[in-house]
Amino acid sequence: MIERFELILKRVRRWLSRSDWGAFLLGLSKSRGTGTEPGLVLVQIDGLSRNQLERAMKKGRMPFLDRLVRKEGYGLHTLYSGLPTSTPAIQGELFYGVKGIVPAFGFMDRKTGKVTRMFDPEPAAEIQKRMESQGEGLLRGGSSYSNIYSGGAEESHFCPATFGWSHLKKGVNPFALALLVLFHGASLVRTAALLLLEIVLAVADCVRGLIDGRDLWREIRFVPLRVAISVLLRDLVAIGASIDATRGLPVVHVNFIGYDEQAHRRGPSSNFAHWSLKGIDDAIKRIFNAARRSPLRDYDVWIYSDHGQEETVPYPLENGRTVHETVAAILGKSGPPPKLGVMDKRGIQFERSRWLGGSFLNWLVGEPDKETGDGSPRVVALGSLGHVYTGNPPDPEEHDRIARRLIAEGGIPMVLAPAQPDSASAWTAAGVFSLPREAGRIFGPDHPFLEEMAGDLVALCHHPDSGDLILSGWRPDKRPLSFPLEHGSHSGPGREETRAFALLPAAAPLFQNGRDYLRPLDLRETALYALGRRPSPKKPRFRQPRKDNVPLRIMTYNVHLCRGMDGKLSPARIAKVIAHYDPDIVALQELDKGRPRTGEVDQAHVIARDLEMEFHFHPAIQVEEEAYGDAILSRYPMRLVYSGRLPGLPGRAGAKREPRGALWVAVTVDGREIQIFNTHLGLKRSERSVQVDALLGPQWAGSPECLGPIVVCGDFNALPRSAVCKRLRGRFLDAQTVLRDRRPQRTFFGRYPMGRIDHVFVSPGIAIHGIEVPRTALTQIASDHLPLIVEIGLPEFDGKKA
Repeated sequence: MIERFELILKRVRRWLSRSDWGAFLLGLSKSRGTGTEPGLVLVQIDGLSRNQLERAMKKGRMPFLDRLVRKEGYGLHTLYSGLPTSTPAIQGELFYGVKGIVPAFGFMDRKTGKVTRMFDPEPAAEIQKRMESQGEGLLRGGSSYSNIYSGGAEESHFCPATFGWSHLKKGVNPFALALLVLFHGASLVRTAALLLLEIVLAVADCVRGLIDGRDLWREIRFVPLRVAISVLLRDLVAIGASIDATRGLPVVHVNFIGYDEQAHRRGPSSNFAHWSLKGIDDAIKRIFNAARRSPLRDYDVWIYSDHGQEETVPYPLENGRTVHETVAAILGKSGPPPKLGVMDKRGIQFERSRWLGGSFLNWLVGEPDKETGDGSPRVVALGSLGHVYTGNPPDPEEHDRIARRLIAEGGIPMVLAPAQPDSASAWTAAGVFSLPREAGRIFGPDHPFLEEMAGDLVALCHHPDSGDLILSGWRPDKRPLSFPLEHGSHSGPGREETRAFALLPAAAPLFQNGRDYLRPLDLRETALYALGRRPSPKKPRFRQPRKDNVPLRIMTYNVHLCRGMDGKLSPARIAKVIAHYDPDIVALQELDKGRPRTGEVDQAHVIARDLEMEFHFHPAIQVEEEAYGDAILSRYPMRLVYSGRLPGLPGRAGAKREPRGALWVAVTVDGREIQIFNTHLGLKRSERSVQVDALLGPQWAGSPECLGPIVVCGDFNALPRSAVCKRLRGRFLDAQTVLRDRRPQRTFFGRYPMGRIDHVFVSPGIAIHGIEVPRTALTQIASDHLPLIVEIGLPEFDGKKA
């Protein structure tokens, strides 16, 4: 009855879905999938370091992300961004598998002599074309929002090559557009309220800037630009991604840039920057819910950041002149200093508002720089990294002379230049060092990514479009310098800017290559595997020997033929649930093998294969090649001891009942065997009584061969106070009642648990260390039961059979 209600509710919700209506009114096509094909939604929070994320979660600024960690089984991983710590380089590695495609966000293309900024459509498209010849686009067949590159997506929105939303409006009649606005009326009211609030905050921020002595016009025009980036672009991206998840696109990537904009302006830990995270958190929640309810894909949602930001001091404020004037003075060039572009003055602030399109915003931002090289010295300095193109590359002695003067007279903390093919020279106030060999002397031996960062820094120096000299604002003893006028910056080797994060489901098969952190290339390989476009990562068949005092995790789970409460039939989703909780031994009930009603799939085999576990299956019902029954999966070696049917009611009454069975295996852990029993008892009290008597009898748990620790688990269809459970407690301990500080948890019905009918009973001497009945968005929809996980500690063992 509850299951039917769930399906009816699902149909009603889908009919009322704003995302479904949005796709229909915009004339957007939908995937023709069955609903069980894997899908992936990647959410990038631009510029948010792991430290700042943890701080925001602790202060309640990101409650939804905090919930993902606490209740949805997500794991927080460190992501090393690579160098330069800039979105174009990082997205190039993630989207196409190409490391260090650009030497900075802004640089000079040596072939054309043009100064390139990666918000400009032409260079972004050119570099993307170059990468497409080297690697497969991660977003193939999907959509891309507010990114530098399309990533191979068929639909690209608010990216440098596709400013604005005019391409969305083509072919949409005014009546459909009016209906779309009507359906999103609540969202529009909410957005309007947020816009007003953001305007108030922006005005307050403007006044604060004026009090601090900043430029009046610059402060005034940041008000509408801040609103456009922090609210309007964010909500448009969230609505678009939600529609695409409803349509069933295989992969969707969105980039929220509001925090990064605020962090550049006021600093990454400022209240204004952290305020923007509240809206981003809510937008992620909306996308997550749309993806979870999609009828056309089985989506995972991953959240990550491309890099962090350092709290910085603007170079012009500390030194009284721009870095361009400093370089001109050191190089001894007469006449005016190298031309200073608009973005060199303010960094990347405001520029991304161009993605929304519109002449008003372009007027506020100002015309983009149109600069070409003329052979004269050129400085391109964005963030904490600057490239000096001297026009005539000096010899090593000239390198040394200029670098020493830049440090001593110009206040530049570090200067870099390429040396031998696999090395670079680094000048600091402490001397001259060779990279990567002496990286520890510059950055400290405790830098979290020292070896890999040093290699990336050398590669950056040798990039064909890097400057003859590279200026770095990084310094070990105080805040780094940023060459534009900004208080938050990135692109260099700092600990905060290189330490991003990835928030992934526990079941994600990480490609870490032996490291304790990820980098964008690892995230790419993991994503390709999740989408079914890469083979499985290699894992050991069995776990290594357990360490002392590490609990053994046992799960019992009635999987309901792998048919979820949304009607989707998906053994892969059940495997995903199991992988989330990393059990050592799994007892599964209600599995089909070769039956037309479930696609003739061997469900136990599919789940065990996905989890790379051994398994034994027992059919309680078998008709020729079709079977239905229970299974035990294990990461440890196991042997089948016995399997068979349990007795039912006598005569005609018993003939009408579903046959029931049990499965007994011996699992070898730490050199000894643990006896594991899995069963699924009948629905009537009288048949359960007969079946539990048999289960405790000489053929099963009462057998002389049943020695050592014993675990009896499964779906008993009996509540704790039933005669069946009392009978079992006469010999075993009910695992859920052992821990006095933890209240037993119900396991059935999944979304609305009403009773505790799934149990784990253990023999005396086995210690219970933990109990978990996870109620997450995934477990509540994957089956009509919730999984029960028990952590046990085995009794002392003297090497002999107990």
